[in-house]
Amino acid sequence: MAAAETLYTPHILALATSLAQWPWDDALPMQGSARSKSCGSVVRLGLASDVEGRITRVALKAQACAIGQAAAAIFAAGAAGRSSGEVQAALAGIAAWLRGDAERPDWPGLEALDAARDYPARHSAILLGWQAATDLLFSGDKHG
Repeated sequence: MAAAETLYTPHILALATSLAQWPWDDALPMQGSARSKSCGSVVRLGLASDVEGRITRVALKAQACAIGQAAAAIFAAGAAGRSSGEVQAALAGIAAWLRGDAERPDWPGLEALDAARDYPARHSAILLGWQAATDLLFSGDKHG
């Protein structure tokens, strides 16, 4: 099977197009982005959190390949109710999984990205949602 067929499955493409479920909202109090140095993919993220610091709302804009867009959608779908520590732990766990150093972490939907583990050039795009969220949640940066 060709690499494109392995990576860009109907499920991945559906996830990529599902980003419309999290439309951009300039009113969200935390805004920032993460960029892949290796491929140039960018995820812009807006978040709101409750008084305990748990994510209550997510907005996304992604300029990335379908794998990066699908990963951003997976992040967004599982982000509600997560604390900064949970997001940071997920980022570390996903990075270790992609390197082959750990089992796939328990984040809903990550199994869709199993085939992308074999393509290191896609790894940085996969991590963008979690990186942007970790940066926002730990920096306290508003409209960064």
